[in-house]
Amino acid sequence: MYASVRDELRATLDEIRDAGLYKPERVIGTPQSAIVSVPSGDVLNFCANNYLGLADHPEVVAAAKEALDRWGYGMASVRFICGTQDVHKELEQRLSAFLGQEDTILYSSCFDANGGVFETLLGAEDAVISDALNHASIIDGIRLSKARRHRYANRDMADLEKQLKETQDARRRLIVTDGVFSMDGYVAPLPEICDLADRYDAMVMVDDSHAVGFVGAGGRGTPELHGVMDRVDIITGTLGKALGGASGGYVAARAEIVELLRQRSRPYLFSNSLAPVIAAASLKVLDLLESAGDLREKLAANTKLFRTSMTEAGFEILPGDHAIAPVMIGDAAEAGRMAELLLERGVYVIGFSYPVVPMGQARIRVQLSAAHSTRDVERAVAAFVDARAAMAG
Repeated sequence: MYASVRDELRATLDEIRDAGLYKPERVIGTPQSAIVSVPSGDVLNFCANNYLGLADHPEVVAAAKEALDRWGYGMASVRFICGTQDVHKELEQRLSAFLGQEDTILYSSCFDANGGVFETLLGAEDAVISDALNHASIIDGIRLSKARRHRYANRDMADLEKQLKETQDARRRLIVTDGVFSMDGYVAPLPEICDLADRYDAMVMVDDSHAVGFVGAGGRGTPELHGVMDRVDIITGTLGKALGGASGGYVAARAEIVELLRQRSRPYLFSNSLAPVIAAASLKVLDLLESAGDLREKLAANTKLFRTSMTEAGFEILPGDHAIAPVMIGDAAEAGRMAELLLERGVYVIGFSYPVVPMGQARIRVQLSAAHSTRDVERAVAAFVDARAAMAG
């Protein structure tokens, strides 16, 4: 049987390569940082989610080493059997306080967190209304639910209101949006979303993975940025980006929502507990965030410098001030080729193309970090200019 299947799979893989959509995995030989080692040598890293540069921070690494001695390597169990330690409960309490929510539940990833919310909270008599550009984990999580599915155009409040009007017969309605859209760097209009939720008696859920830690005055994400921390019912997020860059996710929400998730959320009930070393290191990250104003300022300065310099050099950058700075290329093959040329010039970036982004909107998503120096940013811009000239020649 497999012989015929293998030929079909090989043909599909060939089609992916021919279309310029194949995604090779580059191996780095160093810790995640602003400079990493690849087989061709040391390169500037402008494609990691290491927004605050904490992935190899000495205090975070030291906390992880200490946690291995104190808490062990892994739990070998799910939470409700024998997989809960003090460190898990402490992290949940700290995240709740930091995000301004009543309770928090940990997951092995934010993908699992988003996968565990909708099926638990919503049934066939309910409706979920999702932004069209929400993350794949939200889309997959919604598919697991029996709730009626509605979608509104990206950040289009008129369309959202239309969907709310069409679902007024639902028992429960949940509006869900990314706080920051990962391929564009656009920020969701949370005040307007919350206003509509109040008007039409709906709940609000925000996946704030690309914001928590560095967006908002205290790094509490897009609800803090927009002054709606008390109006958002559910916040999902990750420990794998600004908060240390390891793995793990969470749902921070109203107390009753979290309590029900502990009882019925399948990714939580049937997955091993978050590794204690990650939980302990994440506590250290939260300590560092209390005095991370200088890191957030450095990230903002790097972001402004890159966006301004690239625009002046004639590149098309999607507007905004987020550390995700998409350099628009259009053609998938050209985006892949430019990424290769940039690597040759000592800058590690990735070309994103369909199905990660819409067809014909291929881009290089540059991600700035507080770990980058001003010189690093200037070198990256110069490499883009040189790579563009090489492609034209």
